[in-house]
Amino acid sequence: FTLGNISGIIKNIKEKIISITQGKQFYRRILMSFTFDLKEHASQVEEFREFVRSKKDIKGPLMPVLQRAQDEFGYLPKEIITMISKILDIPLSEIYGVITFYAQFSLIPKGKYDIQVCEGTACYVKGAQRVSEKLQEILKIPAGSTTEDQKFSITPCRCVGLCALAPVIVINGDVYGKVAVNELESIVSKYN
Repeated sequence: FTLGNISGIIKNIKEKIISITQGKQFYRRILMSFTFDLKEHASQVEEFREFVRSKKDIKGPLMPVLQRAQDEFGYLPKEIITMISKILDIPLSEIYGVITFYAQFSLIPKGKYDIQVCEGTACYVKGAQRVSEKLQEILKIPAGSTTEDQKFSITPCRCVGLCALAPVIVINGDVYGKVAVNELESIVSKYN
């Protein structure tokens, strides 16, 4: 290693730390900005509460309860997570540990337009990372997040099975193949 290499490595590490810190701050701010109206969803919440109670005495109820909540509400609102914790008598820390471990669960609602960025091998090799970075720049959110107006989400996903069209993005079922970074603003504007 030369001194130049080491200072370059240190600079890169500093940039990564700043990026991670900014991402965490953004994520906290976004989590706080989404409020789940229990009154607006009263009947849905009551039905779900009864479902949770019916699972209280079975072994290992957490996964099926979380999956049902995700299906029912589209994400896992903190109010629902707190309810699950109280009914099943499982600490919030344990529930959040499960939620953050499995990619199928989301703590924030998806946007009206969910932009899935394929990160399968073919797409990755053909530039999916640059596509994702440009979308993040356009929408001013990190991947895996939703805009504050809940209009757009960027969702990294595994292979969508269209490798010949790599890189691929899918917006609410609309497939865009061989996507060039310079086309993304035009594509996103179709949904504005």
